[in-house]
Amino acid sequence: MARRRPPAGRSLPQLASDFGGQLPSARPSGDSGRERHREEAALLRPPAPARGHARPGHGWSPVAAPLVVYRASTAEVGGIFPLLTANGLPPTGALIGYDALTAGGFYVDPVGWVLNQIVTNPNLIFFGKPGQGKSTTVKALLLRMMLFGARVLVAGDVKGEYEPLCHAVGVEPISLGLGLPVRINPLDLGPLGQSWDQLPAAERQARAALIFARWVVLLKALIGVRGITASPSDESALAMVVAELSGWSRGGGQLRAVTIPEVYDALARPTAQLAEQCRYPSVQRMVDATRQSTDALGTLVRGALAGLFDAPTTVRLDWNAPIQSLSLRRLNDLGDEVVGVALACVNSWSRAMTDLRRPGEITIVVRDEVWRQMRLGVGAVQSLDADLRLSRNDGEIQVIVAHKPSDLLAVGAAGSQEVAIAKDMMALCDTKVMFAQDPTIAEELAQLVGLTDIARDWVAGWARQRTGRAVWMVGDRVFKVTTVRTPLEVPLFDTNAALKAETGP
Repeated sequence: MARRRPPAGRSLPQLASDFGGQLPSARPSGDSGRERHREEAALLRPPAPARGHARPGHGWSPVAAPLVVYRASTAEVGGIFPLLTANGLPPTGALIGYDALTAGGFYVDPVGWVLNQIVTNPNLIFFGKPGQGKSTTVKALLLRMMLFGARVLVAGDVKGEYEPLCHAVGVEPISLGLGLPVRINPLDLGPLGQSWDQLPAAERQARAALIFARWVVLLKALIGVRGITASPSDESALAMVVAELSGWSRGGGQLRAVTIPEVYDALARPTAQLAEQCRYPSVQRMVDATRQSTDALGTLVRGALAGLFDAPTTVRLDWNAPIQSLSLRRLNDLGDEVVGVALACVNSWSRAMTDLRRPGEITIVVRDEVWRQMRLGVGAVQSLDADLRLSRNDGEIQVIVAHKPSDLLAVGAAGSQEVAIAKDMMALCDTKVMFAQDPTIAEELAQLVGLTDIARDWVAGWARQRTGRAVWMVGDRVFKVTTVRTPLEVPLFDTNAALKAETGP
């Protein structure tokens, strides 16, 4: 029986023709091919002398540049060349890393962005899960901004992670803790009290108003720690007390710093004159009406923080140093509430210490572990909100470090005043940096910040694939940025050093 031969296959031209394509025909040989080549060359490039045209601006080229024509669809061209433009930010300020979309360097210049009207304020807020490079990026920003003359104040280093950076630039952090000699008076005058006797009366009046406003806001925040909301009458009594204790209410334009124990004693044992000024019918009625607020302030006098914030300040910030840090690491074992109160006191004092800078000076104030302070109540929220609102006028760059949106929104019940203020704070930070988050948290960020679906997927996907990746939202512009560390910076920025020391290599 004869073997049947398989059917002959289709040739390549036939296969292409069956699917609607056509292969280019071979170039004709001989004179006709050369003639066609000359015709195509004449169409693509007009003839020119070997030494160029003898006209100004035409120059001379020994070899004519070849012109090659390619035909492809837009999808294929996109794969060959992305045709991406630059990110639109000026290359000024600190070089943090590179933009994953353009492969170009990504520079951070908050003040320059304000001057170029890219953003309306220089504040930055960082969101990210622990271990995703959030702290590394913050410290990289601080160190590299120091090269441009910026002065850094870390207003409460709860975990001591900024101490290696301080030591690297020759600065010893200021440590607060039980048994240590350092004392901070959150009701300090600060630079506003310098040369007070030589100031005109109008300037004294303006500065006194700022000082009293800061003091009352802090005292309300400390009262709110115990879940007590200071009433308008309590707020009026606090204002009267600080004015009386400072000597301002007696006239003459004199003003001195007061301490929290003095405020506590004045409320616990008010004079008849003070009760009358606060419009209470008797001293006892004033004591009864302000009892809860008075007892709340007493926790700073007799509680876990006794001896830290109840005496005149014993340290002075050196603004000639590139960085100053107030370390609260030794208070971490006392609980979140104690640390939150310490942060509120340190932030108020830091605010006083950064007043009256010269024009052009750049000061970066870092507020880490902000969720601890936000849980103290509406007073603490209002204090932080005031600092963010004044940053543009004062020339400060406020850096807020948080884990997730609930750090800000957990300050009160839904629809409360605290939550409304916390949401408005997002608008006071025009630059938002979002590191890797779980999909549910990324969705919360998208709703709170206004991320597009693509940017939300970057936060929940792309950023989780490598440490140091983050989505930067500068005004209404979005960037995919990867932070880059130099070999010298790796040991300074490593927040897992303690874990490595305990577990070994």
